[in-house]
Amino acid sequence: MNQPPMLRIQVPATTANLGPGFDSLGIALGLYLTIEASRAERWEVCIDCKELKGLPADETNYLVRMAQKAAAFFGAEMPPCRLVVKSEIPLARGLGSSASAIIAGIELANAFCDLQLDDAKKMCFASMEEGHPDNVGAALYGGLAVGIQGEGDAEVVSLPVVGAEAIITIPAFELKTEKSRSVLPEKLAFRQAVSASAASNTFVAAVCAGNWALAGRMMEKDQFHEPYRGELMPYFADVRKIARESGAYGTAVSGAGPTIITLANLEAVPAICRALEKAFPDMSVKHVPLVNYGSLVQFEK
Repeated sequence: MNQPPMLRIQVPATTANLGPGFDSLGIALGLYLTIEASRAERWEVCIDCKELKGLPADETNYLVRMAQKAAAFFGAEMPPCRLVVKSEIPLARGLGSSASAIIAGIELANAFCDLQLDDAKKMCFASMEEGHPDNVGAALYGGLAVGIQGEGDAEVVSLPVVGAEAIITIPAFELKTEKSRSVLPEKLAFRQAVSASAASNTFVAAVCAGNWALAGRMMEKDQFHEPYRGELMPYFADVRKIARESGAYGTAVSGAGPTIITLANLEAVPAICRALEKAFPDMSVKHVPLVNYGSLVQFEK
């Protein structure tokens, strides 16, 4: 079996939903999970960042479990490795930390088990594991990932994003996806669902046309999840108002929250960041680029 002596994997953070694109839209962000991997006698995970401090250093680590699960799914057995892990992606903040780990696990299994998977097969496993294709699609392909979850597969299209930047407003607390999903309704009225879907469709069309002002307005017309999750994020409306007054295109809950994402042109970014930092001194406000590439794998000797 052709196994690399050293492997470097980089997977971007992601933001999902973007307002009305619930469980179907995601964008790759310029924050990264980076792993250096090499064969070893036993599993060893070296955490080299504050974001992941305290996570397991052995085979119970989520990255290891994903690599093992991906290998088994494709009929192989994952050999033990030494992993040096760095991450700029905060956990449980709605920035795709679990999706990045899933994609990294697939890339580890693909390389060390010589699976020779194409992106479609990687996406199949990733979407089944995550339960929806938005975050994992953006983490794998980059750009704006537009997808639908099927029975045992997913259809995802990646579109390039040009002309907008992201500002993320990150509270100090975590919000588990399970809790964020627990407040959602089981049903929507037909007319409301039609209106909500139209906003999502128009958002995608606006991004394709480079009309970010229209895309921003559609971001703020969600009816699927934000009206219900707002009670878990009482600061959300104020972040949106301040960002808009400072020149933003639009603002939405990032994934399941609690992070809020704002899209704007580059010239407006400094003013928006200053306004949000002044209004929310206890939160972290960061300018992050949108990126048009997903996971990167480098083999080193």
